[in-house]
Amino acid sequence: MASLRRVKVLLALNLLAVAGFVLFLAKCRPIAVKTGDSFHEVHPRAEVANLTAHGGISPLQDAVLKRLSLLEDIVYRQLNGLSKSLGLIEGYGGRGKGGLPATLSPEEEEKAKGPHEKYGYNSYLSEKISLDRSIPDYRPTKCKELKYAKDLPQISIIFIFVNEALSVILRSVHSAVNHTPAHLLKEIILVDDNSDEEELKAPLEEYVNKRYPGLVKVVRNQKREGLIRARIEGWKAATGQVTGFFDAHVEFTAGWAEPVLSRIQENRKRVILPSIDNIKQDNFEVQRYENSAHGYSWELWCMYISPPKDWWDAGDPSLPIRTPAMIGCSFVVNRKFFGEIGLLDPGMDVYGGENIEL
Repeated sequence: MASLRRVKVLLALNLLAVAGFVLFLAKCRPIAVKTGDSFHEVHPRAEVANLTAHGGISPLQDAVLKRLSLLEDIVYRQLNGLSKSLGLIEGYGGRGKGGLPATLSPEEEEKAKGPHEKYGYNSYLSEKISLDRSIPDYRPTKCKELKYAKDLPQISIIFIFVNEALSVILRSVHSAVNHTPAHLLKEIILVDDNSDEEELKAPLEEYVNKRYPGLVKVVRNQKREGLIRARIEGWKAATGQVTGFFDAHVEFTAGWAEPVLSRIQENRKRVILPSIDNIKQDNFEVQRYENSAHGYSWELWCMYISPPKDWWDAGDPSLPIRTPAMIGCSFVVNRKFFGEIGLLDPGMDVYGGENIEL
């Protein structure tokens, strides 16, 4: 803790000094961030080196950028040490980069069998995949071209879990922070529905408190409440104008939040279901799902269905799709409006119950 405080003080003092230099700069050339068609990565130090090599910045700007780069290295080493102590990895590269299938060696495959059976997915492999890995951006081209207002409502992202693998929970958190604009992300709330796993107690809480101080809250149920009541507990703790409810094994893409929040800003009575692709349980490959609505089979199982005819006739894949049903693992709603309609019914606490209720 003392070491962390020293780093914070050093960082604050140096940032003040750098800010003083920046105030005297008439104009700073921005560092370009190149975005690929499928996924993007940001390498600020590489861009700074490139600018310096080509004479694109003044000596004073070069000194400031090098100072910032040094500070970034100090802070990153401190924060990255938190994940290393848990046996986890940060950064945009590594196995599964770009949403591609991740693999294990034959020796690792043997070690993965037990955890795989326990969690229903390859949790051993998950620990070998970075918490920040890049994933494909499957949005239609027109979606990427749309512009949104700056004053969108803030969102509280709520993850619920019980005995989930720690690496999967933290990847959900990192992904939400990395791909939600900072001014739109009010907080992330982790609702633990009375897990038994020791790593989900003090290690989880210590990590998020140090890695994302003030941003991530942990809510602990004193007994197993179930899916619906756990979501309600997250809603009670939320302070954002909008609440987003997600299972704790998801990854977000760039640009997911703006269209969702814009639709709710237009009409506070809308319940928005973000489009969901698939993360394969064996190798964490991201698999694209086509645009769809949600409906029911005759046995009342929720299922993907083709969008209605008027959506197809419009010929615009960026348009929202009206749907007769919802899926409970991913929905966003105005917080006060959700309270006005009575939240979710605790009596519907069965798998898929919320799909029918709303």
